[in-house]
Amino acid sequence: MKKILKELLGTSIYLLIVLILTFLVVTYVGQRTKVSGSSMEPTLSDGDNLIVDKISYRFSDPERFDIIVFPFRYAEKTYYIKRIIGLPGETVYIDEEGKIYIDGEILTENYGKEVIVDPGRAYEPITLGEDEYFVMGDNRNNSSDSRDPVVGNIHRDEFIGKAWMRIWPLDKMGMIKHQ
Repeated sequence: MKKILKELLGTSIYLLIVLILTFLVVTYVGQRTKVSGSSMEPTLSDGDNLIVDKISYRFSDPERFDIIVFPFRYAEKTYYIKRIIGLPGETVYIDEEGKIYIDGEILTENYGKEVIVDPGRAYEPITLGEDEYFVMGDNRNNSSDSRDPVVGNIHRDEFIGKAWMRIWPLDKMGMIKHQ
């Protein structure tokens, strides 16, 4: 009987440690998230499962073109995944031809899937605050992003983390390229 109790206690302590470590990893290191929708096509697809790195931004600043995950302000347990286009202090503007300007200079990038049809609120220059970021989906004409007043500028403290690795589907498994 003593041996059974000792074994039960040992197993219970082991399970408690595993649960605590799992909680700490999911809270502070990384978590799984699933892409829902086509706003990040062709980089990420509907149904892709990712691991989000929650540690990097504790030690370094977000950079232009990083793919980040953040909560949608108006729906619980809803997360958006977008690419950083504008950095704090910069002015973002999208002209009638769909070109993106950062501080008056055309942004050189090749992530947009097509020419931007609707610049949204960026039809006039938007100057970002000291902790604000302007984010967009790669599928520019099928993305609810910073051009939409409902999403708006994203504050650094809203970031859940940086998309780090695709774990599903298996044939696309690997590290996510940001730059």
